[in-house]
Amino acid sequence: MQCKHVKVFGIVQGVGFRYYTERLARKYGIAGTVENVSDYVEIFAQGEAESLAQFIDAVTQGASPASHVEDYIIEESDINHSWNKFRTI
Repeated sequence: MQCKHVKVFGIVQGVGFRYYTERLARKYGIAGTVENVSDYVEIFAQGEAESLAQFIDAVTQGASPASHVEDYIIEESDINHSWNKFRTI
């Protein structure tokens, strides 16, 4: 089990990015959160290494059809044992 903190920059607010991110999380069995923060979207995602990598690849390619990811930062994060699903904040 791994946990990643992902910041996604670009056209990612007001285009359904969080909704599509949540759908991708369910597809890959990822727990955590997604929320709009200032001028980027912040994601905390945890799951098995391979599923987590696939999820992050899908999100950073542009989770929604109207989004345009210009940049992203991925950092390690501590496992949060209270997360049992993925939710939009």
